[in-house]
Amino acid sequence: MYTKGTRSVYRTRMLRRRLLFFVAVVVAAGLLVSGAVYLSGRLNIRPRGERKELLQLWEDGSYEEVYFRSQAALALRPMDYFLLTMNGFSAYQLGYSQITNLSAAQYFDDCIWKLRKALLQKNAHNDGRLYYVLGKAYSYKDGSYSDLTVKYLENARELSYSARDIPEYLGMAYKALGDYRSSVAAFSEALGAEGTGGPSGQLLLEIAESYFALDEFEMARSYLWRCIEISADSRSVLSARLLLAEILRKADDNAGAEKQLLEVIAETGENAEARYLLGELYFQQGDTARARAEWRLALRSDPAHLRARSRLSM
Repeated sequence: MYTKGTRSVYRTRMLRRRLLFFVAVVVAAGLLVSGAVYLSGRLNIRPRGERKELLQLWEDGSYEEVYFRSQAALALRPMDYFLLTMNGFSAYQLGYSQITNLSAAQYFDDCIWKLRKALLQKNAHNDGRLYYVLGKAYSYKDGSYSDLTVKYLENARELSYSARDIPEYLGMAYKALGDYRSSVAAFSEALGAEGTGGPSGQLLLEIAESYFALDEFEMARSYLWRCIEISADSRSVLSARLLLAEILRKADDNAGAEKQLLEVIAETGENAEARYLLGELYFQQGDTARARAEWRLALRSDPAHLRARSRLSM
């Protein structure tokens, strides 16, 4: 049994423990409050220095560093407009520099995701850069996204954001959508915006292909001749000769068409499409044996050439 003395000692011990516990709680709370105040101050200071650092890295062309730093910062501030745009812009730059299509696609998808999140904020309403980069990122996806390329690049222009390559990207997007009249207009604007080095062969070819799709063969022919005459890009010249041969064949200029196709073969050593079109030309002239010989040569050059295979199965 407990005596009065025992109960008194026990009560004293309990009071002491409660007092110590109360003091510990007060001290811990004080530490938490002071820590929160300190951390709050650090967080308020950090974004300002972080912004300056990221902008400097961007100016230095250190896009990979910008990408990973902004990615890490977004883990703490996932809807920060500045971080979203910097991460999206750097992802675009990294995608553009990739060697493999798969690696590039991953960066372009990340760019689109971040910039679409940035679009949800009021800061985006007058930021033409965002729409410009977003439109270009969509242009590197498959043709089913061409409408979004047009949408965002046109939005950038409505916000008076000007970049010399916007008309060319718009031209390619309109062409993919089958809006050849708009693609001609955009490509023609791009042609006028090119520098003193003269128009590129690829741009001249794009305009010609759009006119060809509109059945405006004379206009297409003039741009193809121009491409052949001035372009230093051998691939553009070969494509121009092939299309020109098709236009000449449609115009019953068989000799002119044959000359262009033989030029392609002479320049490349062998070309399945040129051989196939020579076969079509000879078939149109009634020389079936010669036509079939050309189609066989087309298949020998490219066993996957389906039109040549289809012709030989007749």
